[in-house]
Amino acid sequence: MEILFFCSQHIYSLLMYVVKNRHLFTKNLEVHNKDIRSANIFPLPFTNSTKYQKGTQFAGIKIFNLLPVHIMCVANEIPIIKLALKMFLLSKSFFYFEKYFNCKINV
Repeated sequence: MEILFFCSQHIYSLLMYVVKNRHLFTKNLEVHNKDIRSANIFPLPFTNSTKYQKGTQFAGIKIFNLLPVHIMCVANEIPIIKLALKMFLLSKSFFYFEKYFNCKINV
């Protein structure tokens, strides 16, 4: 039936927030002047506030940085990334956030 589990739907929503609001975040490529391996990820902001760490922006960045590279590369094309994210989340079936964070998906 291709219906996402609740946790996967939440991950999808956070990822789409980051993709649609890329202008709010800076990539490592914009921070460093030289080519680095992690140029396309967003650095996590330094904060001691647990309220901010549980918020949409921080969680969205954290989840986006764990995406496979082939999905991260199509982040500029909204229709393609929507389909790629849905297929990825359906194939993995994440019931809990811990499963997503512990999953070796960047291989």
